Amino acid sequence: LRCGSRDNVNMSLVARYSRKLWTDLRSKEFRNYLMSTHFWGPVANWGLPLAAMADMKKDPEIISPKMTVALCIYSILFMRFAIRVQPRNLLLFACHFTNETAQVIQLGRWATHQVSKRRGKPT
Repeated sequence: LRCGSRDNVNMSLVARYSRKLWTDLRSKEFRNYLMSTHFWGPVANWGLPLAAMADMKKDPEIISPKMTVALCIYSILFMRFAIRVQPRNLLLFACHFTNETAQVIQLGRWATHQVSKRRGKPT
């Protein structure tokens, strides 16, 4: 294994970015962010997509299409809110994007199950 000047440059970049990250994490602004609703709101909301992902292994018979559509609409509205609010809340956007994806998958599972049930085939 050779260590060339390119490796030294890469390590120098890693060290510089690591120091900057450490400095940013220790800053008053970051501590204020951790104590804000801009952080804790999305953290609390992550329960929705996590629950939807956990339910993907369960029987599609238990999926409520009305609730799933309501959660899709809810996530679409809050994705827009997360982008429009100043400062933008990308953590909230990521949470609702993930939830939207999971709910659409659940709705697809429910629809597939309903079609196969009508045809008399097990899913």
